[in-house]
Amino acid sequence: MNAVAPACAQVPALLLAAGRGERMRPLTDTTPKPLLRVQGQPLLQWHLQALQAAGVDQVVINTAWLGEQISGHFSGVFGLQPLLNKRKQLSISYSHEGLDFGGALETAGGIARALPGLGPVFWLAAGDVFAPDFVFDSDAVRAFVASDHLAHLWLVPNPAHNLQGDFGLSASGLALNLPADDPAPRYTYSTIALLRAGLFAPPWCDIPAGNPDGIQAALAPLLRRAMDAGRVSASRYTGRWTDVGTPERLAELNR
Repeated sequence: MNAVAPACAQVPALLLAAGRGERMRPLTDTTPKPLLRVQGQPLLQWHLQALQAAGVDQVVINTAWLGEQISGHFSGVFGLQPLLNKRKQLSISYSHEGLDFGGALETAGGIARALPGLGPVFWLAAGDVFAPDFVFDSDAVRAFVASDHLAHLWLVPNPAHNLQGDFGLSASGLALNLPADDPAPRYTYSTIALLRAGLFAPPWCDIPAGNPDGIQAALAPLLRRAMDAGRVSASRYTGRWTDVGTPERLAELNR
């Protein structure tokens, strides 16, 4: 089992910021979705501030569409942002899928590509989700490391655009890959998770280490395989949460 030293309970984070944001056009024709502003600051900055406040000191951001804008903004300006705690270090590095392969590698492909810059356990969050109340809690890291789970997901109540939900949740805290005809409640995956690097190795994933060939692959099939083996846990998150997937949702947040 992988472990994290008690004195270093926090782990690195990967923020997913490679998508094209087709549903957000024309806003994303010239601005990558993670840089669209919510309540005065870029979407991605909300996650970065929360990670820094929780003691995370290493973040990897994957990019593709207009990725140079993301790395240029946060590498050149982020350390000067007035809302950051300058007494805490936050090292940001990049996995440039657009530069390396000409486009995004989807979720699992992008994670596999970024793994060399992460550790055996890491946080995952999508850069286009607004969840200002979420805490990247070191106690959650300790509990996850002490388990034999490959993933721990945070699930939210189903929004209007995903009323059927994604996964079930057992009384013992396991995420469930429910059959289509199962009437049990389903919840929506928030895109926030703790993951083990082992999820991206056989038998769960066939992508070679570091994804040198730029294979495109989705994350959900890997999670469902691991759920079927009882290796994915989950918690409900009831704080503010919005998948900022359309201009209308963005406008509503900014009202």
